[in-house]
Amino acid sequence: MTTAQLPLFSKDHTWAMRTEDGGWWVGVTDYAQDMLGDVVFVDPPKVGQSVTQFEICGLIESVKTGSDVYAPLSGVVSEINDGVLASPEKINDAPYQSWIFKLAPSATGAQALLSAEAYQDVLAGL
Repeated sequence: MTTAQLPLFSKDHTWAMRTEDGGWWVGVTDYAQDMLGDVVFVDPPKVGQSVTQFEICGLIESVKTGSDVYAPLSGVVSEINDGVLASPEKINDAPYQSWIFKLAPSATGAQALLSAEAYQDVLAGL
């Protein structure tokens, strides 16, 4: 994994990783999946849907609770990870490989996201 492929994080416990074609994969962090417990259902935004940075765009449910998914960037959803929809437990097994949707950003917005180190500082304050 090169530096350009490291995920960036939101305070809402989502991550975004730039893809080679300029899109961004989006998923939930290890912290989020750990707090949720066993993930049993994912309701992502729809392909073609516009999402706004830091606003609710989907839902993830576990055996314990449900939680909103917040968009880490603004843009248009270009793809859904059908593998995660079919087997949502993959999010528990490998949260940083189990992206939920791919986003074509309308503007970069990445400067508002956190590095891994800055995200760890947020977690330390919880």
